[in-house]
Amino acid sequence: MPVVLVDDRVARSLGDTETPQGVFAVVEQPRHRLETVLGGNPRNIAVLCGAADPGNAGTVIRTADAAGADAVVLTRGSTDAFSGKCVRASAGSLFHLPVVTGVAIGPTMTALQEAGLTVLATTLDGDSVEDLDDVLAGPVAWLFGNEARGLGDDVVSSADRAVRVPIRGRAESLNLAAAAAVCLYATSRAQHRR
Repeated sequence: MPVVLVDDRVARSLGDTETPQGVFAVVEQPRHRLETVLGGNPRNIAVLCGAADPGNAGTVIRTADAAGADAVVLTRGSTDAFSGKCVRASAGSLFHLPVVTGVAIGPTMTALQEAGLTVLATTLDGDSVEDLDDVLAGPVAWLFGNEARGLGDDVVSSADRAVRVPIRGRAESLNLAAAAAVCLYATSRAQHRR
């Protein structure tokens, strides 16, 4: 791979942050298909349904990778998984965890269910994630909604189960990436318990 040194002016034009780190790369974007991911008998998948914040999406990708998930899916209307902010927030996980983009939620849910995954919709008033070890021990796909609107009623009603992260303090809700971390690690714990 050729290495090219550039001056500060060129580096500033290449970066999309106020203070770029000074290292840039041109890489081919990895492309993954849902059918291929499902053909590998996945046990833990995160599905972002209309997630708007690239920082959240990148953090979910990184967290899913750390929790041992098999893939992350971003439905149509979600942020660009390859935007600079998302790539930075994924801290490299975007390049070794399958990330499927641009799929419609309805057919995706059907495909997940037909592949034997239990589809869990995150809501504010579902079953507590703490009470689902029996479900989480099997193959699951987590649906996480838009930061401001959550999941649509039609998506929640099509899922196998509505699940919430219990909040015991006075916080109104959790950030999307924080809620995803709780859910993905609860699944990892249930699936890897000896």
